[in-house]
Amino acid sequence: MPGISIHVVDVARGVLAAGMRVALHRVGAGGEAIALVTGAIGADGLLNDAQLAGRFAAGAYRATFHVADFYRAQSVALPRLPFLDVVTFDFGITDPEQHYHLPFKCTPWGYSCFRGGA
Repeated sequence: MPGISIHVVDVARGVLAAGMRVALHRVGAGGEAIALVTGAIGADGLLNDAQLAGRFAAGAYRATFHVADFYRAQSVALPRLPFLDVVTFDFGITDPEQHYHLPFKCTPWGYSCFRGGA
């Protein structure tokens, strides 16, 4: 099953990051970001968009996570200048027939994003 799935967990509070804004871009040969999907993480912790179930051409991609806005919306106290604001994760797709699962685990002070096995 090809496609991309993005799952976000707020590990600081032990909850799914419902409401966090996330964007997925294809990165062109000249470095330009071409928007593919933008939206908010759903109650199931996933970025839900039908386009994510399709095949993605081999190439460079970028996932963008609006961490500080999410925590502020959750009434988590952050400094005026947050340690993490917008996090970008650049990754590559080599085989369009495979599924690329991106679990993003975050706190206001750090994050982890990797290719998972879902």
